[in-house]
Amino acid sequence: MLEKFFKLAANKTSVKTEVIAGITTFMTMAYILAVNPDILSATGMDKGAVFTATALSAMIATLVMAIYAKLPFALAPGMGLNAFFAFTVVLGMGHSWQFALTAVFLEGLIFILLTAFNVREMIVNSIPNNMKHAISVGIGLFIAFIGLKNAGIIVSNPATFVALGDITNIAENGGALVALLTLVIMGVLLALRIKGALLIGILAGTIIGLPFGVSHFPASFDFIPPSLSPIFMKFEWTQIYTMDMLLVVFTFLFVDMFDTVGTLIGVSSKANMLDKNGNVPRVKQALMADAIGTTAGAMLGTSTVTTYVESAAGVAEGGRTGLTALTVAGLFLLALFLSPVFLMIPGAATASALILVGAMMMTPVKNIDFDDFTEAIPAFLTIVMMPLTYSIAEGILFGVISYVILKVLTGRYKELSAVTVVLSLLFILKFFM
Repeated sequence: MLEKFFKLAANKTSVKTEVIAGITTFMTMAYILAVNPDILSATGMDKGAVFTATALSAMIATLVMAIYAKLPFALAPGMGLNAFFAFTVVLGMGHSWQFALTAVFLEGLIFILLTAFNVREMIVNSIPNNMKHAISVGIGLFIAFIGLKNAGIIVSNPATFVALGDITNIAENGGALVALLTLVIMGVLLALRIKGALLIGILAGTIIGLPFGVSHFPASFDFIPPSLSPIFMKFEWTQIYTMDMLLVVFTFLFVDMFDTVGTLIGVSSKANMLDKNGNVPRVKQALMADAIGTTAGAMLGTSTVTTYVESAAGVAEGGRTGLTALTVAGLFLLALFLSPVFLMIPGAATASALILVGAMMMTPVKNIDFDDFTEAIPAFLTIVMMPLTYSIAEGILFGVISYVILKVLTGRYKELSAVTVVLSLLFILKFFM
């Protein structure tokens, strides 16, 4: 049944490969189950309820991706978007968390409409092929940067912005050493072409972390999910026609749209899943999963749901179909009842997987035309701005704007599509907003 529904043979994969890929993706993104409740609880939201909302919204969105889009991508409340929700909208602008949830709900409804009328699909397909390859490379650098940062291998520095962490200080930065040891294990397993190399490495890193105090056995085994009642369907409709609501919804729309677009294009490019025209297969269905996930997430009580760049870890393990996503969805459901077990996996172990996936995602760079500077410069800006601005969306923004400007000023405006030009104008407008 699985073979027939997901067309495993046609995609040159197997049930075992897809399940391992799903477990690997889940392991690399399971941190959201701990981080999202921590961030959103700063607004006064019930932390336990947010944990339940996080797991359920991720499961629902990823299940839609698995069954409807049949693609190996996982979704969950997005990092960055949750910080904007908590620290900008609520703590910065002074609005209630109910106001912020209402904005997320409206964003989800707008996305459903935009996806139904093919607007988002048109945007994805309008991005030039060289830029699509650049997005994959940029995401690779971005998630490698995230991995290095999460492990404490690189740290912030007032003088140079970033610097090498104290990787020999086991007492204060044991995570860095655990991550480096895990990196070596994963590297060897990958070089030996052992299936499940990243997953095996994550499990090994968890064990290695125990004597270093990086991994910890659960303090308790409470397997009853917290109630959703404190945050379920808690909307605030009195301010939906205000300028603040417009700005907040626009920001959620912009960041979510181009984070998702970038992830879908970048991971698909790495997996050689783009069609002959350079388009993501079944992209409309994939975008609908994102829109449904965001809408459902707002109703449950969490911030914007988006496609996770960590899906690249599962793709690197051979995941090619919705069975990978189905596995992730099942694990998010299981996590509701086994949260103490899943949360004992340290960030240092999953960080190593992100670093190596970043390396794997560099391969599309060879497909970029660096001899044509109207193509090379936008591609370079796309690549470099993602890690330096800590945003997939900003990388795409700089790439598209520079692409249009260079084509126009060199008299090659006929190579531009109307959608690309409109996008560049909207991106420029975004700077002023």
